[in-house]
Amino acid sequence: MSDHRTEKATAVAAWESLFRAQVTVMRNLNTEFPSAEISFNEYDVCFNLSTQPGRRCRMRDLTGHLLLTQPSVSRLVDRLAAKGIVEKQPDPTDARGVIVALTPHGFDVYRTVAVQHASTIAAQVGAGLDDAELRTLAELCTKLRVAAAATTPTRRSVGAPA
Repeated sequence: MSDHRTEKATAVAAWESLFRAQVTVMRNLNTEFPSAEISFNEYDVCFNLSTQPGRRCRMRDLTGHLLLTQPSVSRLVDRLAAKGIVEKQPDPTDARGVIVALTPHGFDVYRTVAVQHASTIAAQVGAGLDDAELRTLAELCTKLRVAAAATTPTRRSVGAPA
């Protein structure tokens, strides 16, 4: 087997392992999510807003941080707005745009859930890994994310040679 094929097989095996681990951990985190007030996906919206300056950002930027479609994010934001957790405001720089802002009540809800959720994350992600392995995992995942973000994905048609 050529080195290129070996590298490709190793990359595919690593991806499958990473993907399966992520799916298992995410399912468990979703099942054990500690809040009746907001859902797992609504928490993700709050988390992302909490990391932005002023705890606010444009809807399209928020969508870019989530693994959901724009219509799904819009529905989540509407549900959160109905609960008083976020506010939707007109974007002063773009008449068609919307700013989503975490309310003070929303930030309180987020913080309360985040503390409990962090314990679940620690139990799930720390299962079977010691501190040094967790640091290595974080470093490797960051390195992979940065490298993947620096490459421009190209669409290939089905059946195109690899």
